[in-house]
Amino acid sequence: MARHSSSKVYVWVGRNRQGTQVSGQIKAQSAVAVRVMLRKQGITPTQVRRQRRVSWQRNQAIRPLDIAVFTRQMATMLKAGVPLLQSLDIIAEGIEKPALRALLDELKIGIAAGNRLASTLRQHPAYFDELYCNLVAVGEQTGALELLLERIATYKEKTEHLKAKIKKALRYPFAVMAVAVLVSWVLLVKVVPQFEEIFISFDAQLPLFTLGVIALSEYLQNHAGVLLGFIALVGLGVQRLWRSSTRLRSCWERFVLRLPVVGNIAYHAAVARFARTLATTFAAGVPLLDALESVTGSVANVVFREAVQQVKRDVANGMQLHFAMRNTAVFPVMAVQLTAIGEESGSLDAMLDKVAVYYEQQVEQAVDGLTALMEPLILSVLGVLVGGLIIAMYLPIFELGAVF
Repeated sequence: MARHSSSKVYVWVGRNRQGTQVSGQIKAQSAVAVRVMLRKQGITPTQVRRQRRVSWQRNQAIRPLDIAVFTRQMATMLKAGVPLLQSLDIIAEGIEKPALRALLDELKIGIAAGNRLASTLRQHPAYFDELYCNLVAVGEQTGALELLLERIATYKEKTEHLKAKIKKALRYPFAVMAVAVLVSWVLLVKVVPQFEEIFISFDAQLPLFTLGVIALSEYLQNHAGVLLGFIALVGLGVQRLWRSSTRLRSCWERFVLRLPVVGNIAYHAAVARFARTLATTFAAGVPLLDALESVTGSVANVVFREAVQQVKRDVANGMQLHFAMRNTAVFPVMAVQLTAIGEESGSLDAMLDKVAVYYEQQVEQAVDGLTALMEPLILSVLGVLVGGLIIAMYLPIFELGAVF
């Protein structure tokens, strides 16, 4: 008995007998079979494509930077006069990441069905947040979608660049410390036992430092599984508590702002994010109160979220924005002053953009300085860990040589 090939899912776009554009999905063994089935239903297919499965591999996941690049491409296409649906087709053809191509296929289906771009994007909140969708909706209402997409792309590109800069600075010390722990583990489990056998043949009193290292080595050899299990359980417990406890996250975010160097970086980054988001939304024609609501959802630190909420209440009661910002005692004097100048001159979005640029530069300079400061510190810690183990092993040999 012949074995039939398994059916695949195909995404199609076509026109019915009335000339209306329709779209959908259908299971078939090939694209040719899909076209035959559609023609039997009175539909003339214009495009048939096999639906790609979204890859769950980490390197295939859709990143915020991918959305920024897609937004920039959409803005360029629409600015050149290319229709929306055709723009999505052209962009999808040049994308190699399966997950992103699958997302664009879903967007095309929704738009081909007659939905607006903003409502179609809202069906994918994991990739398009409320701020993104609101700005797209404003662009569709005002007829300036390409301009709004360009502003969104600039906003996301600058935001992701700042995030990547901070993550890179934080990732470096963790990577070095992980290597130091791994090297120390190998020395304790594999190398120290070899020295211990040599020390037994000496039949002499070992230094206290060496005895401590040998005791630690024996403990790791006998209880390595228990120790790793304990560390894993603690890590899972902290992760679950972090996700479930809003109070814990709030306390941590407040604590970070008080740290000597890292707190300064976090503070300036939050100010830059506030100014960048408010400048983007206000320049798009969003009313100030609605723009402040968008800022509340985009600011990552609880101190600034509470400050923005207070600013929103004060502005709703008739207070000027810069007075409301000053009353919170959270925003820096320079940001407040530039905001005041922007309100008086009628160029609030331009002044807020200058605030964002200034504090983004402050963050980058602080991150570069922190990286330069941490390099010798990390090397010192690495030297103490690994060098201490080596000294502990060779110290008895040096003492034995001194005796003879």
